[in-house]
Amino acid sequence: MSNDQPPRRPPAKSSGGGAPMGSTISILIAVIAVVVGFLILRNINSGGSSGTPTTPGNTAATTSPPNLTTTTQGAPVTAAPTTAVITTDGATVVVANASGVGGAAGTYSNLLKTAGFTTGKATNATGPDQKLAVSKVYFVAGAASSAVANSVAQLMGPGVLTATMPTPPPVTGNDLKGATVLVMLGSDLAGKALGGASTTTSGPTLPPAQVNSSTSAG
Repeated sequence: MSNDQPPRRPPAKSSGGGAPMGSTISILIAVIAVVVGFLILRNINSGGSSGTPTTPGNTAATTSPPNLTTTTQGAPVTAAPTTAVITTDGATVVVANASGVGGAAGTYSNLLKTAGFTTGKATNATGPDQKLAVSKVYFVAGAASSAVANSVAQLMGPGVLTATMPTPPPVTGNDLKGATVLVMLGSDLAGKALGGASTTTSGPTLPPAQVNSSTSAG
């Protein structure tokens, strides 16, 4: 037998003389993993700093919740002015002097006539309404008379009320001669214009001490 042994082969080397190909790929994968992990951590930190949780895959911009304590006040809304409808036709109006001021009923009757109402001859109040501190308006039941009475009361001023006509009418002779609206002119509006404004009257005015139930209405 021969004592010669076969020669040993040296270990295989890469063609480039460097590390094997598998080691290079592993290093590249590790580097990519580090970069991806860094980007993920930065994204998480950015989302956490805003205090708003993020949903994976949701790339829409997030908005802060509305401020519930802040109100937006626009231009003030002003209601359109309303014009009251004044009805002058459909009834005849008579003014009765319940103020004790001579000639007050005749003067007030002329004011209503100038305003467009159909008026009858002024008269004097009698009975419980002979002397009134607050004026009022009576009307005979009916749509036309009610509308005219309400219009007269409105023009006379605030606080003038309307009511159905008592029977008999509280005027001299208890006769309105066909009129269906009766103005009981009290001391509050005697000598005043429509609406309650003060007027300057010509001629003398009887002092209260000389006024009695027979004072002329005109």
